[in-house]
Amino acid sequence: MSKMKLSEFSFDLPEELIAEYPSENRDEAKLMVLHRDSGKIEHKLFKDITDYFSEGDVMIMNNTRVFPARMYGNKEKTGAKIEVFLLRELNRESLLWDVLVDPARKIRIGNKLYFGEDDSLVAEVIDNTTSRGRTLRFLFDGPYEEFKAKITELGETPLPKYIKREVEAQDEERYQTIFAKVEGAVAAPTAGLHFSRELMKRLELKGVNFAEITLHVGLGTFRPVEVEDLTKHKMDSEQVIITEKAVKIVNEAKMKKHKVCAVGTTSMRSIESSVSTDGMLKPFDGWTNKFIFPPYEFSIADCMITNFHTPLSTLLMMISAFAGHELMMEAYKQAIEKKYKFYSYGDAMLIL
Repeated sequence: MSKMKLSEFSFDLPEELIAEYPSENRDEAKLMVLHRDSGKIEHKLFKDITDYFSEGDVMIMNNTRVFPARMYGNKEKTGAKIEVFLLRELNRESLLWDVLVDPARKIRIGNKLYFGEDDSLVAEVIDNTTSRGRTLRFLFDGPYEEFKAKITELGETPLPKYIKREVEAQDEERYQTIFAKVEGAVAAPTAGLHFSRELMKRLELKGVNFAEITLHVGLGTFRPVEVEDLTKHKMDSEQVIITEKAVKIVNEAKMKKHKVCAVGTTSMRSIESSVSTDGMLKPFDGWTNKFIFPPYEFSIADCMITNFHTPLSTLLMMISAFAGHELMMEAYKQAIEKKYKFYSYGDAMLIL
């Protein structure tokens, strides 16, 4: 297979197919099922997914938890409104955070930003890290728990920018998987959003096992690819934790020839970042900037669940590598014809 170019991942996506809201019930989003061996495409509901799994199969879920990363503050003296997006904690002792600020041009090193009705939280800009990024030091007297509670109270659910509406009360719950545990993501691992408690129970009763891994989704996931030659695109690093327990569940299923299903591109990227020489999963605690695009040999999972992605995105490239480019393009054509919803709050695809 020849090297693929960026332009091969272009398609026209009608604006109205971008999901502004989640489906009424988590497990009642639409589900497209792709059979790679036959090229067959089926149209179902997400809760029908139980029909495709049996005893001993494993689903690998990303248990990262989204924190309320978007905060609104005012600049000292001018009172200008500044949006601050918390990307990651750099140093817990000195309350240093890597953030994005908007509008970036209004912020200089040394500026102070005030948050909350009563300006109860103050931060100082101490470094210009990138064109949009800054390092902030929060000025807070008191234990870390109190500081964390404060930013949690002042922050809001970081819905992706393309959702044009205001954040609503339901988003706090719905932009989080029901198995979210380990806080650290600034975006939800969206394939997991379709799992309801009832559905998980039904899968458990069928004998399906769940292996939890953690990848803290960063904003790099949404970063556009700006080079036609894909080998030149650099992914942002994201933190991954794969425990011994997860490894045992996955490798046992592999050895017994059961299905191993990656729930979401984040789970897939995590497991592909830690493969032993004999093609088994191994424990990992570190950072990955793995970028998967065709042609690519997958080692661990033999099926995956994912949402419908944007044209030209790294996520679409991974799906293309897994499903095969032609089948993926045909699936997306049908998705648009049948009005599937795209992106974070959109519908789902199961690739077998």
